[in-house]
Amino acid sequence: MSSEQTSLLFQVATPEISRRNLRAFAQRLGSAVAGGRAFCCLITSSRELQRLNREYRKQDHTTDVLSFPAGGGNGFLGELAISFPAARSQAAEFGVRVEQEIEILMLHGLLHLLGMDHETDRGRMARAERKWRKALGLPVGLIEQVHL
Repeated sequence: MSSEQTSLLFQVATPEISRRNLRAFAQRLGSAVAGGRAFCCLITSSRELQRLNREYRKQDHTTDVLSFPAGGGNGFLGELAISFPAARSQAAEFGVRVEQEIEILMLHGLLHLLGMDHETDRGRMARAERKWRKALGLPVGLIEQVHL
């Protein structure tokens, strides 16, 4: 499986963004960051993120992005789910476009699919996110936003 098979699915209306640009960005992530391995990303509601968080992580609250690693050796990394309302809210809070915030969340989630965990890795994920954010031309990343 190659990054050409990376997919982006939209479960909600997404005003203010270019779906074509986001799909192209997802392909770039698959090629550059994931080394050609594919992933799937769902853009959905906060209610759906809360349901997924409750079902799979036993945490009954919404969040901005969830990662579900595939765990197999077939080249498919797994799935991401991003809350469009959370991305829109965070974009306004941090002064970036909604599309950019979704790209930041995709990068963050993909790093989780690659096995990184900012809660336990002593800054490894933060360093990787900073490096890739700069290489991909993204504004300040999620981890940096939280720690500013």
